[in-house]
Amino acid sequence: MSPELIANGLVQHARPILLNVSLLLAAALSGCASLPGWLPASGPGAMAVLKQEAAEPPIPVMELSDEVTRRLQVAQQRSTFAEVLSDESLPAFVVGPGDRLEVSIWEAPPAALFGTTMLDSRLGAATSHMTSFPDQMVEEDGTINVPFAGAVPAAGSTPQQIEEEISRRLTGKANQPQVLVRVTQNVTANATVVGEVAQSRPIPLTAKGERLLDALAASGGTRQPVDKITIQISRAGEVIGMPLDSIIRDPEQNIRLRPGDVITALHQPLSFTVLGAAGRNEEINFEAKGITLAQALGRIGGVQDFRANAQGVFIFRFEDPAAVPAGEKILPTTEAGQVPVIYRADLKDPRTFLLAQNFPMRDKDVVYVANATAAELQKFLNLLTSSIFSIVNILNL
Repeated sequence: MSPELIANGLVQHARPILLNVSLLLAAALSGCASLPGWLPASGPGAMAVLKQEAAEPPIPVMELSDEVTRRLQVAQQRSTFAEVLSDESLPAFVVGPGDRLEVSIWEAPPAALFGTTMLDSRLGAATSHMTSFPDQMVEEDGTINVPFAGAVPAAGSTPQQIEEEISRRLTGKANQPQVLVRVTQNVTANATVVGEVAQSRPIPLTAKGERLLDALAASGGTRQPVDKITIQISRAGEVIGMPLDSIIRDPEQNIRLRPGDVITALHQPLSFTVLGAAGRNEEINFEAKGITLAQALGRIGGVQDFRANAQGVFIFRFEDPAAVPAGEKILPTTEAGQVPVIYRADLKDPRTFLLAQNFPMRDKDVVYVANATAAELQKFLNLLTSSIFSIVNILNL
């Protein structure tokens, strides 16, 4: 018998066996498809997420609604510089230890203590002569030394008050003394600028009333784009932060500075992560002033038409308990007392697109888009047909 006849006989004999195998394989795949987690997936389905409310411990799943967005907006409202920090004019400058002062003294002719009387040939009369002393630092005990006046208290006094005190002490010693005190170096009435600026430095505060943006400009500006910077002011134990972009847009936030203020320019990249059936899966940075869910969905390219469950868009977040409705079973899981919360957006509801414009995104949010049921079915059918076609191809040999 020829080899070809033998091979054909074997194939004919194997066909019924292979056909039975293909039917058994189809039945097995159908059974496996009913088991959760059997088909490959990039994450949980929408139903698995919704069931978290009944899990232990439960995680609240809240539908996106007008009430939810309003509550989140109220919880996210931050105190502004204008509300918390005073913007009143600076009180009169007072000298402190470490400041450097220059003292100048005039005497009416004839001079008795300082210098000699000068004769003005044009007027034919004697004129007063000024004597200036080298500038000196205010000592730790708050005094400066002036010849014939002794140790003069300076700390806690204005330059005008120091002038009056020196003049009083020289009365009876000098001839009608007139005194001028000038601050040559101010080290006590300063604000300090640090952080993401071109040059961290102290900013002397004058009677002009330097403002926040004046200090940032004097430090060479920020090293990062305006929309990426948060400005933090520390004053008298209070620490307040605002996005720099918001300060520039609202002149009321450009407050006057106070001695001892510390201005910190912070570059803290904010981001959210997108996973699942979205336009792309990655970490997305956003501006310090914040963005909405609508903007976030736009930046990720929306959801995939052929794969996404438009009713299964979820935002996973560790939330402030104040933003969670009373009555929800919640369990703090962080040192800051934050609780896990899941928000659900139904993109098949047109109203959701309006609500998404008011839903604020937070740093470290996770946006997850679940697969549609049809997409899971398509995976199963692809696996089934590829297996059957492989067997059919063998039968057709």
